[in-house]
Amino acid sequence: MKKFTLLLLAVPAFSFLNAQTKVNPVINSYGTVFQIPGADHKPDPSIKYKIIVELTENAAKPDTLNEYLEALATLMNLHAAEGVAKENIQMVVILRKMATYAVFGNELYKEKFKCDNPNLQLLKELSDAGVEFYVCGQTMLKRNIDTKKLAPGTKVASAGLTAITTYQLKGYTMVKF
Repeated sequence: MKKFTLLLLAVPAFSFLNAQTKVNPVINSYGTVFQIPGADHKPDPSIKYKIIVELTENAAKPDTLNEYLEALATLMNLHAAEGVAKENIQMVVILRKMATYAVFGNELYKEKFKCDNPNLQLLKELSDAGVEFYVCGQTMLKRNIDTKKLAPGTKVASAGLTAITTYQLKGYTMVKF
């Protein structure tokens, strides 16, 4: 009898999960999210979201997508799925420490890791959606990395830490993955 009762309770829960729609409203190839019509809290479409994200980690293996970059796509899609216009999502990403490898151009990435950079398509989609990427100039100089060999659209901050504090003082909300 207990098994039957548990089954009866589980069916509606699984039905709820299966009834949800998967969407990619802004970043088409990455960061798929679910629309949850009955959610008690949703982003406010009337707000202009100013988000600064600090990334410090690289992917576990160089031939795999950086999961933290994909989290950026998820963050963008979560807001857009609930009606926030792409133009109302201003996202700036500061890459420091090991995360800087993610924005290496393919040639530089191959020199370092002996494989193609799996992040380039995602970086392009994020950049096309208006996301700005800055690498820490201090990290680049310490590692003797030619900033001209970074992925297209990647900019250099004199220091990642000062970029973070500057954007926070400009009203950006900090997110760290």
